[in-house]
Amino acid sequence: MMRKHVTLSLLMLCAASPLLKAQELYMPRNIKAAYQKNTRSADGKPGKNYWQNHGKYDMAITVDAKTKMVSGSETIQYTNNSQDTLKGLVIRFVNNLHKPESPRGGQASQDFLTRGLEITSFSVNGETYNVDAKNWGTTGDVRLKKALLPKTSATVKIDWNYPLSKESGREGQIDSTTFYVAYSYPRVSVYDDYNGWDRLPHTDRQEFYNDFNDYVYSVKAPKNYVVYGTGDFLNPDEVLQPTFADRLKKSYKSGEIIHVANAEEMRSGKVTKQNEWNTWKFSVNNISDVCFGLSNHYVWDASSVIVDSKANRRTSTQAAYDEKAADFPGSVDWSNKALAWFSTNWPGVAYPFSKMTAFQGFADMEYPMMVNDSSTPDPKFSQFVQNHEIAHTYFPFYMGINETRYAYMDEGWATTLEYLIGIDQIGKDAAVKAYKAFRVNRWINDPSTEEDQPVIAMSTQLSGAGYGNNAYVKASLSYLALKDMLGDDLFKKALHTYMDNWNGKHPIPWDYFNSMNSGSGQNLNWFFQNWFFSNNYIDLAVEKVNGNTVVVKNIGGFAVPFNVNVEYADGSKETFHQTPAVWKANEKAATVTLKSSKKIASVVLDGEIFMDAKPADNSWKAN
Repeated sequence: MMRKHVTLSLLMLCAASPLLKAQELYMPRNIKAAYQKNTRSADGKPGKNYWQNHGKYDMAITVDAKTKMVSGSETIQYTNNSQDTLKGLVIRFVNNLHKPESPRGGQASQDFLTRGLEITSFSVNGETYNVDAKNWGTTGDVRLKKALLPKTSATVKIDWNYPLSKESGREGQIDSTTFYVAYSYPRVSVYDDYNGWDRLPHTDRQEFYNDFNDYVYSVKAPKNYVVYGTGDFLNPDEVLQPTFADRLKKSYKSGEIIHVANAEEMRSGKVTKQNEWNTWKFSVNNISDVCFGLSNHYVWDASSVIVDSKANRRTSTQAAYDEKAADFPGSVDWSNKALAWFSTNWPGVAYPFSKMTAFQGFADMEYPMMVNDSSTPDPKFSQFVQNHEIAHTYFPFYMGINETRYAYMDEGWATTLEYLIGIDQIGKDAAVKAYKAFRVNRWINDPSTEEDQPVIAMSTQLSGAGYGNNAYVKASLSYLALKDMLGDDLFKKALHTYMDNWNGKHPIPWDYFNSMNSGSGQNLNWFFQNWFFSNNYIDLAVEKVNGNTVVVKNIGGFAVPFNVNVEYADGSKETFHQTPAVWKANEKAATVTLKSSKKIASVVLDGEIFMDAKPADNSWKAN
C-alpha cells in the first residue's frame, strides 16, 4: 500500500534534464521549492542561485583543569548570503545536551548532567544585547534589533562558559587531567535554502549539521598540558620546549613514526614551556567545525603521509593516548595507511586537510581533522574503528551533509569505505565476514516494523535499531549494489561527479541521486526508488529451474546482486553473477539463462554481503 502511494506521488521537478524524465522521485514540498528557486539543479549541480551563509570565527578559549570549566570569548563575522532578510539569529550550543531538562535519545547518568551554557556578554555590531541562555536547549533564538539584510554581514561577540561533564561521551572528561573539548562554543546555526533556520534539537543520537566557516582560535591551558586541535598548529615554539618542537616539525616531513613525547617526558615536565599557562594557537579555513583535546600525561606520536602524489602534498598524522593503551601505539601507522588508501582508491579523492589526530577517549566518533576513539584490547578491531572514523572525513566533512536529517548520507558511506579498505587490509573473505557480522546480520534477522522503514525517512523520525540500520546498513548496501551494477570505473566517475558538485557545500539526497544520474549517463531513478523510497528488504528464493533457466523470486524487493551457483549432474560447477540490473524490468522476478545445456543437479543463490532473510529457500536440488 505505501509503495503504491509513493509511486503515485512521484513529483520531482526534472524539466531541465530529459535523462531524468523517465521516472521521477518523490520530493517533499520544501525540496521542490528549492529546485523551483534554482538553488538546486536537476543535473545534480548546485543551481545558479545556490548560496550558503558563512562565518569567520576568532576565539580565545581557556580550559581550567582544576575547576573543569571551559570559558571563551569569540567574535563571529557572519555573512548572510541568502536572498532573505534575517530578523534574528539562531545560536546553537550542542553541549546544552547535558542540561537536565534537555531532550535526549537515551538515559543519562548524574555524571553526564551539567548546568550547561552561561553567556556573560553578547553584542551585535557593537550593540549590547541582554541574552539569558538559562532557558535555551541546544539552540536559542536572539531577536536582532536591526535585521540582517541579504548580502550583508554582522559582527557578533559572545563571552561564555560551561562545565565539562564528568562522564565523557563525544566530549567531556576522559580522566581527571585529560579532556576532549568538542562542540564547545556557541555558533550561528545553519540557515539554508531548503529549510531556513536549523532548529532541530541535538539529542545525542543524530549527529550534526554545520556551515563551512573560517577559524582562528587559541586554547589557554595549564603548564604541562599538551593541546591537540583541529587546524594548523601556529606556535609550537611558543609553547613547547625546543626538543619537542623540533621533533614535531620533523614529523611533518617524514613517513617515520616519531615519538614527540613519551610518558616519562610528559611526567617530568620537560615538554611544554614552564609558564603557569600556555596559549596554543590554531587556524583553519573552510571547515565545518573545530575541536581539541588536552592532557598532561598522554603519549604523543606523529608522522606524515603523502595524500596527493601529483602535488607531493603531505598530511600530518598524530596520536595522543595513555601509555597503558595496547592498541594506540599503532594508531599513527593506521592513519598513514588509511589516508593513503582513501586518497588513491576509494573514494579516490586526496585527503583534503593538513592533519589527522587520533585521540584516545570513549566516543568512537569523527570530528574535522580528528577522531576520538576508545581503546580496545584487539588492535585489529581498533584499526577497523579508526578506518571508519577517518572515512568520515569525506562524508560529512568534505561534503557538508546534514547528518541530523540524512544520517545515511554519511554513515552509509563511512560503512562502505570501511568495508572496501578492509578488503585491502585483511582480505576479501575476512572483510565480508566482518561486514556481515558487524553490520548486516542485526538488520536482516530482525523482522520488526522499524527495520523496513524507507531509507529516505528523516533520521530524526527513527529510533532504536531502525535508525542505525537505515543510516549504516541499508544505505551502505545500496552504494555497494550500485557499484556492482555500474562497475568500478563508471561508479567512481559518477561518485566523483557528486563529490565535485557538492564538496564544501550542503548536498541533500536528491543532489546525490541527480549527480549519480548525470555522472553515470544513465537514468538510475528506478534503482533509487527501489532502495531509498520503499519498504523493501532482502529475501530471494529459487522459484523454479527449467532446463537451463533459473527463475528467481524477489520476495523482499531490494534490487540486489547475487550469484547463481550451479552444480551439474557431471559434478562440474559454475557461478553466474547477476548485477542489480536484473531487477530493472521487474523487481519481483528474474529469469537467469545459463550458458551451459548440461543437466543441473543443484542451484544455490548466494548474495555474499547481501544476506538473505530466509536462506532456506535459496537452494534447489533435482529430484
